[in-house]
Amino acid sequence: MANPPHFIGHRKSWNSWNTSTLKDALRPSQTAIEDVFIRKFVTGTWHALVCSEIIIKRQHNTIRIAALIRQAITPRKMYFLIGYTEELLSYWMQCPVTLELQTVGDRKDVVFKYI
Repeated sequence: MANPPHFIGHRKSWNSWNTSTLKDALRPSQTAIEDVFIRKFVTGTWHALVCSEIIIKRQHNTIRIAALIRQAITPRKMYFLIGYTEELLSYWMQCPVTLELQTVGDRKDVVFKYI
């Protein structure tokens, strides 16, 4: 987190673009579109709760999504949203999707390293 929050989309967005290693195929562009869809879906589902950028990790046939979430809802609602998000994304992406979430007490607790 060496970049301030308003620069992350400009300086670190390339981390998830064209992550496919297939050559001469349409997969890199599909991966970029899927990543945009996943980020918008998670941001909309976890409305006003996401405190950091959403990191998408693809390993073989599995998609892992990591983020920092604010502790503003009850654990019961959080477990429902986790299951809801994983189930719908797994159905749409046609592969297993796992959420790896960490919670923080307040948005101000997230530390950004300014250089």
